[in-house]
Amino acid sequence: MIILDMENLSSARDGDKVDHHFHFDGQPGGPVQEIDLATQTMFAELQQRCLDAEFDTEFSERGSFVRKRSKGRLYWHFQWRAGDRMLNKYVGPVSDQSITDRVTRFGALKSGFKRRQTLIRSLVAAGLPTPDPLSGSIVEAMWKAGFFRLRGVLVGTLAFQTYAGTLGVRVGGRPLMTQDDDFAQFWGISENIGEIIVAPLDILRAVDPSFRQIPDINDPFVSTRYRNARDYAVDFLTPNRGSDRHQGRPARMKALAGAGAQPLRHLDFLIHEPERSVLLYGGGVPVTIPRAERYAVHKLIVAAERRDQAKSGKDVEQAAILIEALASRRPVELAAAWRIAWDVGSRWREKLEAGRARLTPAAQTSLATVLSHPPRKRSSITRR
Repeated sequence: MIILDMENLSSARDGDKVDHHFHFDGQPGGPVQEIDLATQTMFAELQQRCLDAEFDTEFSERGSFVRKRSKGRLYWHFQWRAGDRMLNKYVGPVSDQSITDRVTRFGALKSGFKRRQTLIRSLVAAGLPTPDPLSGSIVEAMWKAGFFRLRGVLVGTLAFQTYAGTLGVRVGGRPLMTQDDDFAQFWGISENIGEIIVAPLDILRAVDPSFRQIPDINDPFVSTRYRNARDYAVDFLTPNRGSDRHQGRPARMKALAGAGAQPLRHLDFLIHEPERSVLLYGGGVPVTIPRAERYAVHKLIVAAERRDQAKSGKDVEQAAILIEALASRRPVELAAAWRIAWDVGSRWREKLEAGRARLTPAAQTSLATVLSHPPRKRSSITRR
């Protein structure tokens, strides 16, 4: 999916069935438990190996990386010769240190697929969640198609499970229930990045031929959702940063071969300056996810808008888990994300207060402690 908003932020869709679960270790609603240092170290090694392998599979040693300037910013591109033609592929911003570091080490990278599988087995045995095969294979297919390289973001519950390794905490059972995959991307990025991936329907049918387009009620010629014969849904989303008339009307995404994405409010806040993690599937799938602190704050906003109380409760539970973990690991970042959302306006403040009131006592205390410190310099939510 392409968009940036916590799973289907606008509202729950009627008729959805929750029939896919992540494997997990822990009880829902219990205290946040830390993962031991050895397991955290293994996850860090897996993430680095997956990022390295991402380059191995996409870039030939016969090519080279070059820096190009666009609108005052530098970006990495990969160039290689095919016959008489010089081909070019966009890689990412030079300012992204993880990309620049891997460009520097490109000549020495080795994928080590078997080593990554060994790490994943150890991490799963230690209690980290792993997706069901269908969910994992869909995200893997989107990764191989280049979705994350083109600055797409995985959102929703599949993104949430990856925070276990990123933050070093165990996550409970109920928040890991899912029935779909959600992908997001800024429309401006999709329009101007200069590259197009395979059409989403073709990517999905390579995983499961029963996937079909679901016509959008507001535009029957554009689809933002796909379903298979098992009623598993895949959604593509994009932030709605314009007028209300865009809400509910699908946007055509150039980088997605012209496929549609559902515009959602608050999504720009969620996927602004995302981070990297790994989905524990196959040999490890490197993904781009919302920053954990923005995910937590966004979930509180979403919970206040849900009509489906079960999904609203899951939103609050996920937010509580992340807030307790972030209070000790990223307190400054959590406070900054909260204050950025708080400063947007009165409607956001009402939703944040409503969400905070539903947090567990422990999460409320952690958040209050974090917010008691003086604010630090913050950036605009619209910059990316």
